[in-house]
Parts: sequence; C-alpha cells; structure tokens
Amino acid sequence: MSPQSFPTALARLLAHEGGYTSHPSDPGGPTNFGITLYDYRAYVKPGATAVDVKAMRLDDAKRIYRAKYWDAMCCDALPAGVDYAVFDYGVNSGVGRAGKVLRRVLKLPDNTSAVSDAVIAAACAADAKATIAAICDERLRFLQSLKTWGVFGKGWGRRVAEVRAAALSMAAGASLVRAAAPSPGRGTVPVAKAAQQGSAGAVAVAGAAAAQQAHQEGADVSVVIVIVVLTIALAAGAWLFWRLRQRQRQEAAA
Repeated sequence: MSPQSFPTALARLLAHEGGYTSHPSDPGGPTNFGITLYDYRAYVKPGATAVDVKAMRLDDAKRIYRAKYWDAMCCDALPAGVDYAVFDYGVNSGVGRAGKVLRRVLKLPDNTSAVSDAVIAAACAADAKATIAAICDERLRFLQSLKTWGVFGKGWGRRVAEVRAAALSMAAGASLVRAAAPSPGRGTVPVAKAAQQGSAGAVAVAGAAAAQQAHQEGADVSVVIVIVVLTIALAAGAWLFWRLRQRQRQEAAA
C-alpha cells in the first residue's frame, strides 16, 4: 500500500504489453506500450495518427497509465499484490470491469466500479492472497469467454498466470515485513509507512520472489525454507537498523 508500488507494477505491465502493434483482430487498433490510438488522442495529442502512436515516448505512456488506471482505481491505497492484480486487469480489460470484479470478490455490490473508501477498507481487511486468486480466476474466465480467445488465448492465459504469481509474491513480501516488524512501544514516534517499508520492504519482496522462483523451478523444500528464513532475518535486520537511526535522530534532537 504505497505509491512506491507503481514503478514495479508498471515495469511488469510493460513487459507484457511490449512495443508497437497493429493487429487486425485487436479492437484497440494501433497500440504502443499498451496505449491505444484512442487514449493517445485523449491524453496527449488530439488528432494523432498511427504514426504518432508508433513514435510514442515512454514517459507519455507512463503518465497515461498513472492517470487512467492506477489513480482511477486508487491502487496506492490497496494492499500489496492486490494493487498490481487490479491495475493489470484494468489495463487489459478496462477499469470498469476491474473495479466491479474487485468489489464482487470482496462481497460488495458491483452495481458500480468505483473503488470507494468502503472497498479499500474491505480489501485491507481481507486476505490479500485470496483476493488476488479470486480476481485472477474471474479474469481468466472472462477472457476465455471472448470470441478472440482463439487468437490471443495462449498469451492471455500466460499473462494471467504470471500476474497471479507476481501479485502473490508481492503479498507474501508485505506479510513478511509485517511479521518481522515488532509492534511500536510506548513513546515511539510515528512515521510514514513508506519510510518503514523502504529497505525492509525491498528485502522482503525480493526474498519472496526468490522463494517463489525456486519453488517453480523444482528446488527442494529445504532450500525454499532457507530462503524464507534468511529473508525474514534480513528484513528484520533492515527494520532494526532503521529504528536505531530513528532513535539516534530523536536523541540528537532532544
């Protein structure tokens, strides 16, 4: 649950979207970095042509993704992993569908796609892994129902599977950070979540991804356990180092 998740989510998304395409079966028409001609006209250059889309700058694509998808679905406020699963779904199938599916899997009315305060609260209270799995399951069912599944199905199925694995790793990393971080005691000065989740969060996410990859590659269970244990230790060490620095700053300011 941090704006810091956006660069990671965007990098993963761009790896799936690729560069310029203009497939006759793609209703979006000329597309670059996953941005359609329609969106490029709406956000960057009215009256743009396929030539303009082909010459699109990556920075323009990033701004569109941030405004139309990430911010529109309040992904900064969603749990780690859930934010990425919802974001990628919104880009692939529209924010309206992604928002409604998020509400539906959280047992909330899906007569609107708005990611409201109630949706955010429900997402934070729910098990992130279960939410991710439910979103990806529904997403795959929807894609399989489309007439173009025969053309794009293999790629879509692989993308959903990869999004699921990455999102679950992100959720596992966030869980490791919470487990490793002791509860603040009396007299502790509150700080922003982003500061607490800096190096410790990076260690946890990297460790979770490593464990996931090792498991997928058939590594022995003992190897995966060692990776998890080392990740927890490193994340805890990073958090303790941060707390020491905070205490030193507080004592110096006293």
